[in-house]
Amino acid sequence: MLEECGHAQGRFSSSSSLLHRGKSAVAARPPLKMDQALLTFHNHLIEEVQVFYQSDHCYKCVHQLLASVKPKNNASTIISTKFTLSMQVELRTTNATLCRLTDRESQGSPEASEADSLFRCSEMTIAAHACETAHNSGKAKPSRLLSLDTFRGFSLTVMVFVNYGGGGYWFLQHAPWNGLAVGDLVMPWFVFIIGTSVVLAFSSMQRRGVTRLQLLRKITWRTVVLMILGFCFLNYSPRDGPLSLSWLRIPGVLQRLAFTYFVLSLLQTFWGQKEIPLSADHWWNPAQDVILYWPQWLIIVLLETLWLCITFLMPVPNCPTGYLGAGGIGDGGLYPNCTGGAAGHIDRWIFGDNMYRYPSCKELYKTVQPFDPEGVLGTINSIVMGFLGMQAGKIILFYKRKNIHILCRYLVWAVILGISAAILSKCTRDGGFIPVNKNLWSLSFVLCMGSFSFLLLGGVYFVTDMKGWWGGQPFIYPGMNSIFVYVGHSILGFYFPFSWEMRFQENHWELLLQNLWGTGLWVLIAYLLYRKKFFLKI
Repeated sequence: MLEECGHAQGRFSSSSSLLHRGKSAVAARPPLKMDQALLTFHNHLIEEVQVFYQSDHCYKCVHQLLASVKPKNNASTIISTKFTLSMQVELRTTNATLCRLTDRESQGSPEASEADSLFRCSEMTIAAHACETAHNSGKAKPSRLLSLDTFRGFSLTVMVFVNYGGGGYWFLQHAPWNGLAVGDLVMPWFVFIIGTSVVLAFSSMQRRGVTRLQLLRKITWRTVVLMILGFCFLNYSPRDGPLSLSWLRIPGVLQRLAFTYFVLSLLQTFWGQKEIPLSADHWWNPAQDVILYWPQWLIIVLLETLWLCITFLMPVPNCPTGYLGAGGIGDGGLYPNCTGGAAGHIDRWIFGDNMYRYPSCKELYKTVQPFDPEGVLGTINSIVMGFLGMQAGKIILFYKRKNIHILCRYLVWAVILGISAAILSKCTRDGGFIPVNKNLWSLSFVLCMGSFSFLLLGGVYFVTDMKGWWGGQPFIYPGMNSIFVYVGHSILGFYFPFSWEMRFQENHWELLLQNLWGTGLWVLIAYLLYRKKFFLKI
């Protein structure tokens, strides 16, 4: 039986070969004696690996070197089949363990022992390294989770459609202030997936022996590039070019995503467990995937406490303390210049007028103050949202190959977060302790969207990775090229063929057709790039 240990650029496989005596036997191979088997290793990796063994009958013995296999090469060795052996495969340069193999003892002739020997990978890495067993179907499972790319691509597709106008329908755009509309869902979904991806990717890199310094360099580079992209392309103007001073805006979507990614990556780099031990006899076992990461939770609790204190305790000139309204003509017109309360005040103090000038509340509430939904204070809760996504990734690692446990944990988190959001909002749009508000990224908004995210990711995981009923098409294609699609639609969205000058502006049908057409074109472009194996990475 053949088992493989997957790697980023190749795989390592081991097989026990059954040799037959007689004229057909290969002369180069040494003759086998009683209770012996010839074990052949095929190294398809780009690094040299070493195989160590230990007899299960040798109590607390040190692993002994069995074979060294050079990159892109093979090696054979004779082993004894008298007793059960345990083996492990390591990278020679870093001593990182790729997988462990167990040879179960067989009864009968040497040939039967060789043919029935079973090599089982007992550890799994989700991303770059994977030890996948070909179970009943005889087909190895892919190491990349389809549900993540599908969820990301679905969020991005809806985001592009909303940014193009959503057909002009109010419920497909953003809520004016409190409450939820379709346009308010996609950004937190995207942040949630960032957190999940950080856990899976960094766990993989840590298993490969990537040092903390290398991780910090990668984190910093990606953060800086995303911020520069966001700042330049957000301020692109057909008249002024890549950096338009006529409508300069400092905060933005990519800037917030970059900073959120930076903080989440630091949490995983310094306080992320490489392996989550399975303890058998502890009362806190049901919450082990939370308790093991208590430093991360402590930081998140402190950040959320900071958000609550600033939001409800910081004095704002000419505004009531703890004000969460839109200002303008709202609240009887008593606070026309208090849009966003403390959040808006901090952004106007830091950025001045270089922020979003047309917030979703401007038309309905007749506001005069600029307000940016990607402001400073809301970024704190964006980090909290991403951290909930990190928890989803930890559950995947912690309960690997236990799909029912994963789905149950997702459901439990969804229920807890949903009930918490209902309590804070009192199940009303405007009358709760903390209303659900995407502009402010309020705590109730984060809890509500966290509940939706766990439910949606769990559903997609069930139909794609667990049951294999759906391959994620067509959303998986933009999900694997998200940066290209987002930046591309931001720059070219108002050019032909993505849009055109409308002739029938008295109803929705032409705008809806145009928005669907533009969104569909980006999905098609992502599919063509997928066929060409082109993926824009930072």
